[in-house]
Amino acid sequence: MSSCLTPLPVFLSDSTSCLPNTLHFLSSFMQVGLVSGISLIVGTMIGSGIFISPKAVLLTTGAVGPCLCVWAACGVLATLGALCYAELGTMITKSGGEYSYLMEAFGPVVAYLYSWTTVIILKPSSFAIISLSFAEYASTPFYPGCTPPMVVTKCLATAFIIVLVNCLSVKLASYVQNFFTAAKLLIILVIVVAGIVLLAQGNTENLSDPFEGARTSFGSIGLAFYNGLWAYDGWNQLNFITEELKNPYRNLPLAIIIGIPLVSVCYVLVNIAYFSALTTTELLQSPAVAVTFGERVLYPLSWVVPLFVVFSTFGAANGSCFTAGRLTYVAGREGHMVKILSYISLRNYTPSPALIFNGMLTLIYIMPADINTLINYFSFAQWAFYGLTALSLIVMRFTRKELNRPVKCPLPIAVLVVLVSFYLVLAPIVDKPEMEYLYCTIFILSGLLFYYPFVHCRFSWTRQVMSEYPHGWYPSGVQMVPQWGPNGTLVGDRI
Repeated sequence: MSSCLTPLPVFLSDSTSCLPNTLHFLSSFMQVGLVSGISLIVGTMIGSGIFISPKAVLLTTGAVGPCLCVWAACGVLATLGALCYAELGTMITKSGGEYSYLMEAFGPVVAYLYSWTTVIILKPSSFAIISLSFAEYASTPFYPGCTPPMVVTKCLATAFIIVLVNCLSVKLASYVQNFFTAAKLLIILVIVVAGIVLLAQGNTENLSDPFEGARTSFGSIGLAFYNGLWAYDGWNQLNFITEELKNPYRNLPLAIIIGIPLVSVCYVLVNIAYFSALTTTELLQSPAVAVTFGERVLYPLSWVVPLFVVFSTFGAANGSCFTAGRLTYVAGREGHMVKILSYISLRNYTPSPALIFNGMLTLIYIMPADINTLINYFSFAQWAFYGLTALSLIVMRFTRKELNRPVKCPLPIAVLVVLVSFYLVLAPIVDKPEMEYLYCTIFILSGLLFYYPFVHCRFSWTRQVMSEYPHGWYPSGVQMVPQWGPNGTLVGDRI
C-alpha cells in the first residue's frame, strides 16, 4: 500500500458499470470457509488462560466439584449466547459483530458507544495481554531461573508480525490460524490422555469428595462465572467477519455449533486432567498450571508444554487481530470513525488501515507494566454489551419482523442470556463496589462528547476530520468499495 496520494475516480453505487468489478472484488473478499471459521472460534477462545491460570475459578468456588460445574456451565452459557448471535449473524449479514446488531435495533448512539469502548479499550488491551503472554513464554526457556529481559520489546515485535500477516492476506491469516489451532488442540489432547492414564492408575484422591469446602454465596458464584467466561471469551468472533465468510447462512451456525461445544469439552477434560496429578493447593500455588502438570507427568518431554503454550497464545493473538480490524473498519464505514479506517487494500483485500490502527493502539497498551486491572474493570462493560445484543434480538423480533431469519433462536434462550449478562455486570459491583467501575462508566459515556460534534451534527470543521480525502483524492492502492450481503442487499454505498 503506497503512502502517496493519487487521484482516483469516485463512482456512486448506482453506477451499473462498476457492478461487475464489485462482484469480482466480493468473490475475492469472501475467503473464510467452514474450517477456517471453526479455527477462528476455537483458536481465539483457547488462549493462554486454560494453560496458565485456571486456578481463578477454583479459588472462587473453593472445591473441585463446583469448579468443574462452573466450567461446564460457562460452556453452556457461551453456546446459548452464540445461538443468539447465529440468528443475528444470518439475519444481518454485516461484519462488525455487536456493532451492526446494536445499530439496527437501538440506533447509532448505542452502536457508537460500543465501538468507542471496544475499539479504544477492549480489543487493543486484550490483544496486548495476549502478546505479553506470548513474549513471556517464548523468552523464558532462554533465561532459566530469572525473569526474561526486554519482554516488552519482544512483544512489540510479535504484535508487528501478527498485524503484518493480517494486512498481507486474509488467506494467509486463515492458514496461520488453522495451524496454531491444530497445535493447541494437539497439546490439549496430550494433557487429556495423560490425565486419563493417571485416573486409570487410581489417582482419584482429588475427585473423591469434590464438594467439600464449596462456597455458594451470590458474589463468589458470580465471580467464578466471571473468571470462567473470560476463558470462553471469543465465542462471538466469527460474527465480526460475516461479510468475508463463504455461505454464512450455513457456515456461521455450523461453525458455532461445532466450535464452542468442542472448546467446552476441552476445558472440562483439561481441568479433570489437572486434578488427577495436582492437589487443589498445588494447583492454586502454581504460576503456570500446565507447565507444572507437564513437569510432573510428561518428563523428560515437559518442554513440549511451554512450547505449545507459545503456539496457543500466538494463535489467539492472530485471531484477536483478525477480528478487531473488522470492527474498526465497519465503524469507519458507518461514519463513526475517521473514513480512512474503512478503506480496503485492493491488492490484498484486507482492511489494512483498520488493522494498523488497532496494532498501534496495542503497542501503546503494551507499554504500561500492568494492564490486567484495566481489563478486569472494563469486563463488566463487555457483558453489558453482550446483554444488549441479546436484547436486540428480542427487540427486532417485534420491530423488524420483515427480516429473513434462516436461523431462529428460541426467545427463552435470548431472555436467559440477557438476565445472566446483567447478573454478571452487577455481581462484581455488588460484591466489591469500587470507584473504578464509576470511572469506566464515565469513560464509556464520554464517547458522547465526540459523537455529538463529529457524527450527529457534522459541523463543517468536523466533516474535514471524519470524511475521506477531499476532491476525490485517495491513498494509492486503497479504496472504498460497496459491500453486498450474500442475499444481494447493499451494505455500503461507494466504490
